[in-house]
Amino acid sequence: MLYLFGFDRIGVAVSDIYFVDPNPLKGQEGAERGVRLELRRLESGELKGSIYSSRPIGIDRPIWRVDLLESVTGAPGSFDRTHHHPGLKGWEPGRRVFDEQLSAEPLKWLGERLADLEGVLDECGVGRDEAGPDDVAGLRERAPEIVETVARLLETVRATHPSAPDGAESATSVRASWL
Repeated sequence: MLYLFGFDRIGVAVSDIYFVDPNPLKGQEGAERGVRLELRRLESGELKGSIYSSRPIGIDRPIWRVDLLESVTGAPGSFDRTHHHPGLKGWEPGRRVFDEQLSAEPLKWLGERLADLEGVLDECGVGRDEAGPDDVAGLRERAPEIVETVARLLETVRATHPSAPDGAESATSVRASWL
């Protein structure tokens, strides 16, 4: 499942994810699942036909990533693998950053961060000029709706059987997700 919230030049993409890290940190071995959220650059393309034609939409590089993950063998609601990536280089995430507040109250933490786009951009080392005033205002206004969407998707993930995707039972590296 993929959700996309688009503003002016910034979008928020949300997807379920099943992941097996091929090089896990100590204590982070084994499959994990949950919800991934990425702040992405958006591009509105030129019309390809008449004024009635559909507009191409480009969903470009990520700026920030939040992984609300739990180990598949752990207790639902543990958020034992929950982290974020404030630094991305191109398409590659930086190291996992574990934050006590994020793990303790992930949806509250997420809502506060989404409502502060300029603070997130500062933390990521990205210029505030990446986002326009409509992005800042739109994201602040829609943050509760995005958090609600993330919460519903987390419930859906937890309600499904935690088995690996088809053919991935013995794999040492798996990623099943839009993001």
